[in-house]
Amino acid sequence: MAEKNYDLNDIVEMKKPHPCKTNAWKLIRMGADIRMKCQGCGQSVMMPRREFEKKMKKVIGHDDQGK
Repeated sequence: MAEKNYDLNDIVEMKKPHPCKTNAWKLIRMGADIRMKCQGCGQSVMMPRREFEKKMKKVIGHDDQGK
C-alpha cells in the first residue's frame, strides 16, 4: 500500500463526506492525534493518527493562509 504524504495546513479528502455535504478538511494539528477542520461548516474533529490514515482518501492541496 502506498504511503500517503500530508502535512500541516494541507486540505485532504476523506472517504466519507461530513454531514454538511463537504468532503474537504484542513489539517490544523498533527501529532499522535490529528485535528482537522471542515472547510464547509468549520466543525473541528480530532482522531487518532492511525484512524485518520485509514479514513483519508487523498491530499487535495495546501493552504498557507492559516499561518
